[in-house]
Parts: sequence; C-alpha cells; structure tokens
Amino acid sequence: MDTYADLVFLGGSVVTVDAEFSVASALAVTGGTISAVGGRDDVAPLVGPGTRVVDLRGATLLPGINDSHLHGCAFGMATPPLSLDLGHPAVSSLADVAEAVREAVGRVPRGQWITGHGWDTGYLDECVFDPSRLPSRRDLDAVSPDHPVVLYSFSGHATWVNSKALELIGIDRHTVAPPGGAIVVDEAGEPTGLLHEGAQALVQNALPPLGRQERTDAIRSTLATLARLGVTSYTEPGLGPGGDGIMRGALGAETLDVYRRLLADGELTARLGVLLLPTGMASTAEEFARTLTALGESGDTDPRRLAIHGVKIFADGIVPNKTSWMHEPYVGGGCGSLCIGGETDDERIAEIDAIIRHAHLAGHQLGVHVTGDRACDTVADAFAAAMAGHPRSDARHYVIHGDFLTAHSMKVLAAHGFGVNMNPTIKWTVADMEEEFVGVSRAAYAWPYRDAIDAGVRVASGSDAPVTYPDWRQGVATMVLRESKAAGRVSGPEQRIGLAEAIRTYTIDAAWQDFADDWKGSLEPGKVADLCVLDGDLLTADPHDIPEMPVVLTVVDGQVVHDTLGD
Repeated sequence: MDTYADLVFLGGSVVTVDAEFSVASALAVTGGTISAVGGRDDVAPLVGPGTRVVDLRGATLLPGINDSHLHGCAFGMATPPLSLDLGHPAVSSLADVAEAVREAVGRVPRGQWITGHGWDTGYLDECVFDPSRLPSRRDLDAVSPDHPVVLYSFSGHATWVNSKALELIGIDRHTVAPPGGAIVVDEAGEPTGLLHEGAQALVQNALPPLGRQERTDAIRSTLATLARLGVTSYTEPGLGPGGDGIMRGALGAETLDVYRRLLADGELTARLGVLLLPTGMASTAEEFARTLTALGESGDTDPRRLAIHGVKIFADGIVPNKTSWMHEPYVGGGCGSLCIGGETDDERIAEIDAIIRHAHLAGHQLGVHVTGDRACDTVADAFAAAMAGHPRSDARHYVIHGDFLTAHSMKVLAAHGFGVNMNPTIKWTVADMEEEFVGVSRAAYAWPYRDAIDAGVRVASGSDAPVTYPDWRQGVATMVLRESKAAGRVSGPEQRIGLAEAIRTYTIDAAWQDFADDWKGSLEPGKVADLCVLDGDLLTADPHDIPEMPVVLTVVDGQVVHDTLGD
C-alpha cells in the first residue's frame, strides 16, 4: 500500500455525528485527515509498520469538541495562578472571599493590585440568606487596606473593588457612571464598591493593560486546559477596540496579534474562530461604522486554523443585573433596556437596526449578545430586515445566549437560516438563582433548547468561559437532564433534548457556526482529524455520570495534543 495510516482506532463506539448519527467501531487517520470509518476490516489494510493502533476497549471516539463561545485569553487570565479562584466551590461565603484576599495580601508587595474572578452571589452564604446583602468594599477593606483589590463576577457584568481601588480609580459619590453602566451606592450615596456593566470600564482604565507576555501566558494556559478537555476548536467572541476596557484588555485587538504569533510558532493547539469587537456597550451606529471601517480585515493566516468570521455587538445585559430587556417586568419591577446608545427605546431600536444593517451590508457574520425576550425579538427582526434589504445567501448570523428566545424569534431565525448560541453550563449554574429575578416559570424556560431545535433553529453550545468552566461534558448532561448546580432541581423539563442532539450542538452545529461543517464537526472520510476520546461508553452512560467520564486522548489535525491512554 502506498500510504499507511498514522492512527487507527479499534474496538470502541465511533460516534460519527453524520446525518444519521451512525455509530462505527473503527477509524483511521492519515496525514491529518480521516481516511476510513467503519469496522475492523475497513481500517485493517491501512495499518502499516509506523501506524499507532489504539484499542479503545469500549471507549467513545467523538469529533473534537467545538466550544463555540469561549473567551480564551480572558479565561487564562481568570484562572490560577494568574488570578484568585473565587467561584463555587472554591469559596462559599463573603468571609471566604475575604480570607482568599487576605492570603494574597501576604504574598505580594504593598500596593500591588490583587485580582480575582468568579464570585457569584447565588453561591455566597450571606447573600443567599439575605438577597439584599450584596458584596461591598467593607468586606475587603479590613483584610486589604493598602492593596487595591478588583474582583470580577462569574458573569463578567459586575466588578467588586475595595476602598483603596476606588481611591486609585478616582470614584467617589460625585462620579457619574458611563452610559450603560451603574455605580452602586449605599443609603448615604457613597459607592459600595460594586460596578455594573459599562461602569466597569472605570476600573479597567486605571489598571495597567496586559502585556504581550501576559496575554501569551494566559492563552497558553487556556490551550492546555482545552486539550485536556477534548476541545479542538473554539470561538473568541469579540476581540477589538470594544474589548480594551474589559479585563485589562484581554478582549482587545492586541490579543488577536498574540494568537497570530502562537499560530506562526506552532503553539496554537486548537482551531480558532474570531468575532471582531469594534465597540463595547452603549455605542451608536455612527461610532460602530467608523470603528469597523478602521479595523479592516486580515487574511494572512490559515483560515482552517485561525479565521475571522464576523463581528460581535451587545444588545442588552444579563438577568442577574436586571439589564436584560424583557417584555414583562422583573420581580420587584423594571424591564431593563437595550444597552445601545439612545435616550428612548425607539431611539435604541433604531440604532441597533442600523448597526446590524451596516455589518450585514459589509458582508460580516453577526453574533449579537442578547438575553432578554424583548431584546431577542428586536434583534431577530433586525436580522430579517437587513436580509430583506440586502439578500445574502449564507450569512449565518446568530444570537449569542438567547436566554429567553421567544417563539417569534425562533420563527424568524429559522426562516432565514440564522442560529443561536446557547450556554448549558450557565443554565446549570444560575437556574436556581434566576427564580428571584424572573420567577419560577421564566427561570425554568431560560435557554429553551427543545423549542429552538423543534423550530428549526441551528443551535450551538458554548461555555462563555470564564463565565463557566469550559467542560462540555457538564453541558451535555445539563441539556439532557436540565438539573441545576446548586440544588439539583429540574429546571424546565420540557426543554430537555436527547443525547445525540446535545452532542451535535458541540460538534457539527458549532462547525456550522464557523462556516466549517463541510470539513470538520463529524467523523467522516475526508474531514480533518479532530478527535476526542472519552473513557467509557457515552451512549449508554447515565447522564449524571457524563461529567466525570475522563477525556483520555485529544487529536487536532491528526496531531495528539493530550494523551493519558498509557497512564
């Protein structure tokens, strides 16, 4: 035989994720490409003296996982050793957070900034006991009077600082929050140390921007984690000038330059898709158009390894901050609003329509952060209007998050071949907490996977790391079970989907979002050899056990990037 395989897999469940979701037992890889799929007899002729033959012993071979919404540089910066881990279960109270900060103070020179990520009031005992009790600078001042402290929430939509940080940033009772932001104050009108949405930029502007080495180290850390998890592709959903004020510029344009260098040096061990982020929240159509034009485009990299797909915009905020734009009021009142520039709802709708129309006309794919049901309807209608005015054959626009996607939104998205990028690990994390903001029935409905798929909308899944840990196994379990992290209660059983459907959202449908479903996302001859091996039989496993099933091998483009099979 002229060409033998580099890798051959035998004796397991080869979940192809082809159109029929067929399951084979053997697969061969030759030169970075899948060369055969079937049974032992189909791959045996490809075995040569240099072929690595892997006996799966009943394990599951899947297409490489595609996390279709993951902030790679930010995730690296948000995890140890580059930041304090303040997520559950690392901390479970405000007192625990203070203790973590106190320990950090003992390790770093006086005056150095201390950063942490992941706090969530839904998992802090004092806040759970009394929902009106919010994190405050006073919780931190006693343990860190001389070190400025900045702690980012799990969602990325709130930042908690101490008094020293407020002093250095220059925030006091007279400071006016930027448009689309809020500086939380106490009864006396003094800042509490909590900053929401656009007000977080005040912190970022006071921090030294990330250096190239810090960005490089953060991305390398992320790539190592993703390899261990079987993730072979991911989307950086927003890099550009609009990200300069987020996490010390982790979403800034310089991060894209670091990615290009890592690719050139052979260190980019996952495929990367990028949405450009021309502007942040509260932008206007004029500002967006001007900035997008200035960005230009670059096609100087291998598009199968690093591709710029389009642009991201923000339409509204998030439910826990009551900044998602809803048709019906939150518990306690208020409906939120669009976070686009404008004084009235009508003005903001006109601005977002213009932004979407401009990006569509420029030929970009659009990914729009939108969570509230009224905002979802507005964005879906804006997509449709842009398409009607300027038809394109394959735009593949999508809504990001789509927490409260309505039947109307689904109908519009499906009719035009648009998609939604949902977040099952966020659903798992916030299901219980959201009830206090939107009530039991709306909280249960959030992330309506079943309805969206049934409506014909293409659904991809992502972790939104560092909002949640990028563990697709937990995501799959959540889509199938709809059980919550805190209480283990079922949240919206009517929105459950099947295992095959859940796997598709992390593979072939995520590849569709990347305009890549013709060459990745399933295990079929001729497609790239991006593979993930899960120990055990995924197809027969109890869904509760899926998050603990080890990933034992990860392959990208035929190259092994994670391997514990011999351990």
